[in-house]
Amino acid sequence: MKHAGKAGRAAVRMIYTALVVVLGLIFVGALARLLGHLVAEAAGLLLGLWAVFALFCVWFFRDPQPRVPRDADAIVAPAHGKVDVVDEIEEPSFLGGRCRRVSIFLSIFDVHVQYAPVAGRIVLRRHTAGQFLNAMRTDSARFNENVLIGIESAERPDERIGVRLIAGLIARRIVPWVQEGDQVARGERISLIRFGSRVDLYLPPGYEVVVRPGDRVRGGETIVARRT
Repeated sequence: MKHAGKAGRAAVRMIYTALVVVLGLIFVGALARLLGHLVAEAAGLLLGLWAVFALFCVWFFRDPQPRVPRDADAIVAPAHGKVDVVDEIEEPSFLGGRCRRVSIFLSIFDVHVQYAPVAGRIVLRRHTAGQFLNAMRTDSARFNENVLIGIESAERPDERIGVRLIAGLIARRIVPWVQEGDQVARGERISLIRFGSRVDLYLPPGYEVVVRPGDRVRGGETIVARRT
């Protein structure tokens, strides 16, 4: 007879489905009981790991207040870290030609807040997409993702100072805190880079660099160059 047995097969499917649900609930319950037991056993360890992580975050994102020098002719370091390059390069996009470069490498142990090297007005904030090569490479600015912040000096409006924030292998997050048109004071906080990176400082002619490769500098404090 047409459609004979379909109701019975429907009943079988319902019974089978119910069995699967019941077995699934039993399995989930057993797994939850096992995991609950394991979590309860490891609760102290998990809380300890969380405490260590919390302390690391507080330490890593520390933000000391810089003691900014009052010397109007001084350029202060834009970042904490180690100077590993002092040279001359072409920077046509903002400075329009040759300039002095002071490159600072930030290890994972350094403060990762960056500072305005001079007082002035932010006239450029440009993001450039790129790779995430090891920031220990002194040429990483050519390949890596970076943000160029250009400052027009308040003391000498005809002068421009550039700060390039460079992402690295681990530091893949650049967080600028300034916009074009903002006024900044020397030593004011302007950005954050997470987990090891590099910052290049670009100076126009007329400045004498007073740091050398190997010197350690403190952002917003250490004088790296003076007007000649």
